[in-house]
Amino acid sequence: MNAFLQGDYGAAPTSFHLVLLGLVLAFLLGQVIAWVYMLTHSGVSYSRSFVVSLILMPVIVSLVLTVLSNNLVTAFGLMAVFAIVRFRNILRDTLDTCYVLAVIVVGMACGTQKFSSAILGGLVIAGLMVFLWATAFGNRRRYDLILNLRWTRPLSELNELVRLLERHSLRSSCANQHFGAGLEAADLSYRILLRDPARAAELLNELAAVPGVERVSSVQAADESEI
Repeated sequence: MNAFLQGDYGAAPTSFHLVLLGLVLAFLLGQVIAWVYMLTHSGVSYSRSFVVSLILMPVIVSLVLTVLSNNLVTAFGLMAVFAIVRFRNILRDTLDTCYVLAVIVVGMACGTQKFSSAILGGLVIAGLMVFLWATAFGNRRRYDLILNLRWTRPLSELNELVRLLERHSLRSSCANQHFGAGLEAADLSYRILLRDPARAAELLNELAAVPGVERVSSVQAADESEI
């Protein structure tokens, strides 16, 4: 028991309080990044197991770097083990890859006992992720509603529909149109940037009341971007 408590039988002596400090710090920084992911994530690809892996991965990487301890033989042995155990996980969102790389780097910093770099780097990365989410950086917002309907009146009277859309939108464009036999009816699809997104239901009600308008349906642009 004495020999067990004194240290590892490795090429380099093990400082257990530094190992424990590295593991705890990796866990805490993984928690920070995981909370940022939970706060900023949007869409349909959310996975609880992925969030848990963001916490466990830096701890595991930290332990791996501690086990290596600048030992080249151990490093090659570890590569052989990882070649046997294959991880097959397809990330649907490229931003998820950034989170995975972030927790791996944080775990490496903790495992190599670069604690200041781990804390500073982890907090800066978390701050950047929150900033990019809060400012919606990269969102071009070309439109926020896709409107589908069937027009059964003559196409020469379509201006009535166009005027209604212009009253509710900053910009609208006909993305697709399909004409029936004899040009008597048309299936139309519009992309609309609303003046007030909160009044989308009002637009749909007015469209449903217009003579000649049938089968009105809409899709939010945020939902469409996840398809």
